[in-house]
Amino acid sequence: MEMGWMKLYQGYSTRGTKICEETMRKGAETKERLLSIAETAILAKGFGATSIEELIAEAEITKSGFFYHFKDKTELARALIHRYLENDEVVLDDLFNRARELNDDPLHAFLIGLKLMAEMMADLPEGHPGCLVATICYQERLFDREIHELTRSGAIAWRDRFVNVLNEISEIYPPNDDVDMVEVADLISTIVEGGIIMSKALKEPKKLASQVMLLRSYIKLLFSPRLT
Repeated sequence: MEMGWMKLYQGYSTRGTKICEETMRKGAETKERLLSIAETAILAKGFGATSIEELIAEAEITKSGFFYHFKDKTELARALIHRYLENDEVVLDDLFNRARELNDDPLHAFLIGLKLMAEMMADLPEGHPGCLVATICYQERLFDREIHELTRSGAIAWRDRFVNVLNEISEIYPPNDDVDMVEVADLISTIVEGGIIMSKALKEPKKLASQVMLLRSYIKLLFSPRLT
């Protein structure tokens, strides 16, 4: 009799666990869908012009469903920035790790990585959708200090990533000009961000890719051994 109750309890427990897991999975999918919809809308028209009402309408959920995941738009913005920066790291890691697998030399690997980046940008039929960090910087009065610190940390992460690579390169290939590697690292971010803006302003989706390739040429010239 005791074993029968135990089996019955285990059956209810297993079903309860499955229901709980399914609920959590659906909740995570809804949250991710909301973040994707919000990012697209904000990049298209800005944070201030994006309403909770339009987000829940497109996500096909209730307003209470939105507030289950985010207590307000500020919390939504924080989640968006965290997600955007994490995705950035994943993409950059993939590009430059693949490049390093193709060539052990730091300069040649970096040049390959920049070429892979340009090809990735060129493959976007409508061009790059925009940078969420830049969008927030342009509308800084709408956001709190924590969000501004997140965007700053994102910019510094790009700087640190490329400074490390450039320093490694310069140990083998002394630069042909007296330049600060921090400034060169920031130049990479500047060209990518500026390329996104120029692509949109000129309505030339391939502009960003061509700017990245121009950056690649500069890096090649900066570190290529001088002919004697």
